[in-house]
Amino acid sequence: MDLQRAKQLVAQGESKTIEFKRKVAHPDKIVKELVAFANTAGGYLFIGVDDDGSIPGLKFPEDEVFAMDEAIKKYCHPIPKYKQEIVPISSKKSLVVYHIPSGQNKLHYLRQNQHMKHGMAFVRVDDESVKASKEVKEIFRRRWTNRNIQFNFGDKEKFLMEYLQEHDNITLKEFRKLAQLNYYKASKTLIILVLANILTVTPSGKRDIYRLKNNY
Repeated sequence: MDLQRAKQLVAQGESKTIEFKRKVAHPDKIVKELVAFANTAGGYLFIGVDDDGSIPGLKFPEDEVFAMDEAIKKYCHPIPKYKQEIVPISSKKSLVVYHIPSGQNKLHYLRQNQHMKHGMAFVRVDDESVKASKEVKEIFRRRWTNRNIQFNFGDKEKFLMEYLQEHDNITLKEFRKLAQLNYYKASKTLIILVLANILTVTPSGKRDIYRLKNNY
């Protein structure tokens, strides 16, 4: 990546696919962004850029790269595919750019320590990386495996569709309460309807938002 291309991307601001960090002060926290990119649509992590989009750069970019690469090996499971580049912005300063490609088709986790089997999965929503709920993780897994979606349109599905015709959205907790369902049935219903392209889900940690797709 050359400086012109880097500036073009930085000018777009932070988004679903772009994240800025001034420096690698806490690499264990920064790699969360890479995990979220890998689990969603890919993206670019710029190190040496302030939140407002200004580009002070880094005097010793190799030190930042070493810290990041060690953190990726230690905290990411599995390690996502990525490309790392050092982009000079002057004779004394550079940017570090991590590009995470899309289409990795497996869940990546952030482990707090190397003894954890998995850890926490994160996904990208707008310009934030949020923890993926059990439902979102299941939706991602089943989308990647291309399983056929079959379900019976029963009373609970009818109730949900009628509710969403009158209301903008619903959460799992609200659906459980209104439809008087246990957790398993309510969760499974929402997952299946998202996979069937009847609902959309906006991940929000413990309070994912479900809506009807525009064509329903």
